[in-house]
This record gives sequence, C-alpha cells and structure tokens, in this order.
Amino acid sequence: MKAIVFTQYGPPDGLELKEVAKPRPKDDELLISVHASSINSWDWEFLNGLPFINRLMFGLLKPKPGKQILGADIAGIVEAVGSRVTRFQPGDEVFGDLWDNWGGFAEYACTPETSLEPKPVNSTFEEAAAIPQAGVLALQGFRKIGQMQPKQKVLINGAGGGVGTFAVQLAKLHEAEVTGVDASHKLSVVRSVGADHLIDYAQDDFTKTGESYDLIIDCQGTRSMFDYKRALRPGGTYAMVGGSMTRLLQLLFLGFCAPLTGESRKLRIVAEGPNKGLADLKALIEAGKLRPVIDRTYHLSEVPEALRYFGEGRHKGKIAITMEH
Repeated sequence: MKAIVFTQYGPPDGLELKEVAKPRPKDDELLISVHASSINSWDWEFLNGLPFINRLMFGLLKPKPGKQILGADIAGIVEAVGSRVTRFQPGDEVFGDLWDNWGGFAEYACTPETSLEPKPVNSTFEEAAAIPQAGVLALQGFRKIGQMQPKQKVLINGAGGGVGTFAVQLAKLHEAEVTGVDASHKLSVVRSVGADHLIDYAQDDFTKTGESYDLIIDCQGTRSMFDYKRALRPGGTYAMVGGSMTRLLQLLFLGFCAPLTGESRKLRIVAEGPNKGLADLKALIEAGKLRPVIDRTYHLSEVPEALRYFGEGRHKGKIAITMEH
C-alpha cells in the first residue's frame, strides 16, 4: 500500500510517499480501507518533534519503526475484522480518531473498534474525516462549563481553525453569545459559522477590552494564564485545547492555588482522550445542526504540500486528505 512516511523530525520536505506493507488486524482490530484523512496540529507537532515531550511517543532522536506514518483522523470502509470484533463488519463505512495508533496518511490502517463510529450518512468521506479530533476537542471544551444557559457569553480563541469552527457552532446551538478571535483572513469563516462578534487578534487584545466571558475555549494558548483569568467572569470557565508547557504549568499552579484563595473561576485542560462524544457529533451532523469547514482537499501524494500550507497558518477550518485508491 502507499503511505506518507517520515523518518526524521523536521519540515514537510522530509516526507516521502512510499510503498509499505499493508497492516494486518489483531483480534480486536479492524482493517480500514482509508478513503480520507485530515490534518491536525498534532501532525505538525509530531512531524517537527516539538514540543520535545511528544518524542516519548514517536522516538527521541527520530521516529521509531511503527510510528512513521502520521495522520489520526480517518474515514473509510471496513475491509476485514478480527475475531473479537462485534460492532462492525466488512463493508461498513466508519470514521474516527486513531490517536492511539496513528497511521491515517495511508491507504489502509488498523485500529480497535472502540476508535470508530459509523460514518454520518450525509457526509462525504472527506467531511467525515474532518470531524473526529477537532470536533471532539471542541465538544469536550464546551462541556467544561457544565450546563450552558441561553445568552451566556462564550469566547473562542482561534475560532477560524478546525477546533474553533466546531466550537462556535456548538456554542450557538445553546444560544450563546459568541465572540470569535483569529487572524483577519479567517474572520469571514468565523462569521459564516455563527459568531456574533469578531476580533482580529492583531488589532485588539481580548484580555484588555474590559469584556468578560462565561466560557473561554482557547485553541491557541498564546497569552499568559493571568491574562485569560482577567477576561473570565466570576464563576466562569477557561478550557485549554493544546498550548505550551509554560501555560500548562501556569494553569496547574493557579488551579492548585484556587481552593486556598477562594477563586471561583475555573481553569480546565481538555484531555479526556479521543472519540469521547464522537457519536454525539455524528447525531448533530446527521440532524444538519453541525458541519465541518474544509478549506482545501489534497491527495495523499500531496501531504507535504498540505502540511506546509497548514504550517503557514493560512488555512480556515480543516484541511482534508483524499486517498488515491
């Protein structure tokens, strides 16, 4: 089978389209004929070996054998099942996040059945592949506040990316007043998915406007945690989706101190794991209440070009990868 392989950390130029052995499913796994995948920030980070802690998964100095194919999101057709698989059978159309195994930038991939859900009936394979990781992170971030009330104020930092475009839509489903923050060239997309207010981060710092929010979903992690706290209402919730180790340590420190200081604002990390709530997203997609935003679609052989485009930060929503079966 054909796959995009990386054998060293660095820019996309080191990626190669190679012929590699077709995987064989274990007893609890399915073999998927991958029809589409999509790019997430973790693909970019693992490709570059940054932050360094990520190398504990892929290899300290270079990607180790068995971890040389990026791509977590997939959509495709079940080709074979292991002896202990009960939820799916050959011919089923499925989608999911292969975070535990990776290998989505290939014509075939193996994964446990717990990593997958039936593909939404009204989605193409490319649309379905754009949902799992970004959609689940957005849903988990949104659920950090608990039960939303109508007219609560929500801010999405990085609203024009994959996670952000889902988060805006989820907030609007709960009748929230939504502010989207991103680069100027992404704001039209942020508006198109329902944001009520737009902020160009290059022109205005939302932590200094005097506005405060019930929920901040942070897809960028570009400011100090002390700045984010300033933009939260008493009792409000901040949800971190990714971010640097420095900001993670700040969040943990402030969270540790909160009971001592009587702080009512909650700082949370989105880290429940892959596919938690994917079935709920599928239901929303099929009901026409949620849609993935796809900027561009590339062929498997064009993954290096797709990752370069991603790394430049120009994409709006998701970048899909389609296979060449």
